[in-house]
Amino acid sequence: MITRRRLWLLALAASTASCSPAVPTTAFVGATVWDGTGAPAMENATILVREGRVTSVRVDGAAPRGADVVSLSGKFVIPGLINTHGHVSGLWAPEGIEDEVDRVRGDLDLFASYGVTTVNSLGDGDVVIAARDAASPTDLRARLFAAGPVIAASDASSARAAALANADAGVDWLKLRVDDNLGTSPKMPWEAVQAVFDVGSERDLRLATHLFYLEDAKRLLQMGTGLLAHSVRDVDVDEAFMSQLRESGVCYVPTLTREVSTFVYAERPDFFDDPFFQERAHRGEVERVSQPDFMERMAGSRSAARYRVALEQAMKNLKALSDAGLPIAMGTDAGPGGRFPGYFEHMELWMMVDAGLTPAQALRSATGVAADCLGTDDRGTLVAGKWADFLVLAEDPLADIEATRSLETVYIAGAAVR
Repeated sequence: MITRRRLWLLALAASTASCSPAVPTTAFVGATVWDGTGAPAMENATILVREGRVTSVRVDGAAPRGADVVSLSGKFVIPGLINTHGHVSGLWAPEGIEDEVDRVRGDLDLFASYGVTTVNSLGDGDVVIAARDAASPTDLRARLFAAGPVIAASDASSARAAALANADAGVDWLKLRVDDNLGTSPKMPWEAVQAVFDVGSERDLRLATHLFYLEDAKRLLQMGTGLLAHSVRDVDVDEAFMSQLRESGVCYVPTLTREVSTFVYAERPDFFDDPFFQERAHRGEVERVSQPDFMERMAGSRSAARYRVALEQAMKNLKALSDAGLPIAMGTDAGPGGRFPGYFEHMELWMMVDAGLTPAQALRSATGVAADCLGTDDRGTLVAGKWADFLVLAEDPLADIEATRSLETVYIAGAAVR
């Protein structure tokens, strides 16, 4: 006979069987953790991760009972790097991949392998938006924001149409170009620029702006740009410009490596011999920029010589803005030909320190500050509730920024990429 107690036990067993098992916690123990908030690094820290997100970072080196334990003793942990100005197209995917979305994923895999866990693609196409829409937050590749094609129209009507087309496609940003290419081409007229700003206001989309000249930067800030996506490269920044940045809170993206790419291939660059570069270098692109005729053209290019000077100005302005305490976000413009994704983000950090920033300031520009500049609150720092995107290094990048070369493992949503 089945008693009432027996029926209760059977019901309890059935209920228990229907429930999913408890989601495990992973404890990463023993590392020195710099969390990206600006706080000092924590020695012998424990990062607890559950369902891909950080639940806590504590300084005791202990793991809770039942947790899966990953020992990082003697290692250094920083948040995943965020590139606020890159380009994704599929150019860097391995040979043999034909599907366009898969090629975009190949670019994102390359970024992630270098520890760049988020890319703001400021100039791309429908296939990039499709790849973004198909992505899962726990995919083991770089997270993606997309802006659609760069807007550089010659009249207001065309500019508005282009901006509306991008907005209808579901972009995260609008990107416009205000530049005359060192005086060699017409600059986008201001009435066309205003038309793009109008669409941004109507569709609640922020604008990222390509620029070169200080006076253009000032006018773009007055118009309401959401991101200065390059350095001022013609003259020294002045107090009026710094006051505009301070009052607006708009972030400044140096893209120093963009300038490097305009002249460095006049001869074989030293970084071609860096093992950290060689490990994942796109052989076809290395061969292309190493062709004698390509190098000869770059060596004789007047534009290349002028951009080399522009880089010096950009680094000087970066130091001035950093000293003034203004928000600087790491960006590289990596992704087009000759601008090697992943490696260029590390080079950008090294160059920022060469310009006079501390390693902590450079790293903040690529983590917590970068996340704030993009308006995203779920990444950039290793604090409770955010995605567990982080890098494990063998050496301390706060002591020497080039220690980012000692990258051993990249984690995205708490799972290892490399």
